Amino acid sequence: MRHIPAIGTALISLLLLSACNTIEGVGRDIESAGDAIGDAAEDNK
Repeated sequence: MRHIPAIGTALISLLLLSACNTIEGVGRDIESAGDAIGDAAEDNK
């Protein structure tokens, strides 16, 4: 029974770490899209 809290803590930690990784990836995608829009705007001046 002593292992259950440790397993629960490990699972929560894994979920939080994977969520941070996903959010970072979305941030990079949004930044890339913003750069593409900025480049297109510069090209059409």
